[in-house]
Amino acid sequence: MKPKTLLKEFKDGEGRITVLTGAGISAESGIPTFRGPEGYWTVGSKEYRPEEMATLAMFTRDPWEVWAWYLYRWTVCKNAGPNAGHRAVVEMEKIFKNRFRLVTQNVDGLHLRAGNSRDRTFQIHGNLHFVRCTRGCTFDLFPFPKGISDKGKNQPVTPEEKALLTCPGCGGPTRPHVLWFDECYNEIHFRAESAMAWAATTELLLVVGTAGATNLPMQIGGMIARNPKAVLIDINPSDNPFRRLAQNHKRGLVFDGPGSRHLADILSIWKD
Repeated sequence: MKPKTLLKEFKDGEGRITVLTGAGISAESGIPTFRGPEGYWTVGSKEYRPEEMATLAMFTRDPWEVWAWYLYRWTVCKNAGPNAGHRAVVEMEKIFKNRFRLVTQNVDGLHLRAGNSRDRTFQIHGNLHFVRCTRGCTFDLFPFPKGISDKGKNQPVTPEEKALLTCPGCGGPTRPHVLWFDECYNEIHFRAESAMAWAATTELLLVVGTAGATNLPMQIGGMIARNPKAVLIDINPSDNPFRRLAQNHKRGLVFDGPGSRHLADILSIWKD
């Protein structure tokens, strides 16, 4: 079946759609990919990889170095803006309404800033624009505190900024609202169970710009790949596990290249 026919057939039905996004969709906004050269961080004479910095163990050992690294990442994300790919995903939510859910691995918050609703967006790795209490005095998330300046790479956290990065409830330290490498997905902070439950009933999975390096997204891809009636679409400029799932699926589609261009093309079919 031709891609256009397949996509129109889905829109005219009643099936659910899941859009799954990774770092590639935000790379077009100028945000470096997490595992790229910009993710490396120097502490003293040692250079740390992102997989070493983004851990609870590292935060416990050296919290202000980890915070400095995240404040730099927060600065990059804050100063970036949604691109055409993000805006196309917003339009998809408007078309499909409650048939739609967005699952994003990105912590930059650009999907929400573009206009996707928080209720229909599963931020399974968190959001850098929020903090939470390290002591667990509450499960609440707090907006990023005002008064913290933009950070360049390897700039330390000032005493004034340390005072701002405290829990409004108990006065203890806060942490970035992100999922670290040595932590597990959960429902309370990341809506992981909700994301999996929705994906289990999805008839179309649209994957954009992810390398397939984390567990929950690959579980979602595996579920859709086992459903012969589902549609599985991968949009990516390079090879990845989702592409191979789509290539081996009888209703799979592969679009090679940046998300913004191909999302606009798909959107035009659904708006036709």
